[in-house]
Amino acid sequence: MAFGGFNENNNQAPMAEINVTPMVDVMLVLMVIFIITAPLFTHAVKLDLPNAQSTAAPEKPETITLSINAEGKLFWNNAEINEPELMQRFAIAAQKKPAPELHLRADKSTRYEVIAKVMAGAQNNGISKIGFVTKPN
Repeated sequence: MAFGGFNENNNQAPMAEINVTPMVDVMLVLMVIFIITAPLFTHAVKLDLPNAQSTAAPEKPETITLSINAEGKLFWNNAEINEPELMQRFAIAAQKKPAPELHLRADKSTRYEVIAKVMAGAQNNGISKIGFVTKPN
């Protein structure tokens, strides 16, 4: 029998030991291959590369943080403002190049009407990049 042992009891129970000899053989072969090929990766090819000039990276746009508390009060970069002044600041900020990004932070209990007015005012005055700031769980 091919899988039988030299056991006289003829016990047909499966073998419980793991044969690790083939795995060790494969690991030794891989180690020899890596030892032989590792010095090949350390040699560098010397090249005389051409010089190139590129333009400067574009400026990052200004970030405006607009916060709205539960009572509907507006805060432009942590300074309290009223709605007419907010629309003026939107118009001034929209003229800047590159156009600023608006990060809108609103209290959980803020009325959606207030948030919708602020978003509409920003879009009407030319600020198109609006992001909502949330708190991660």
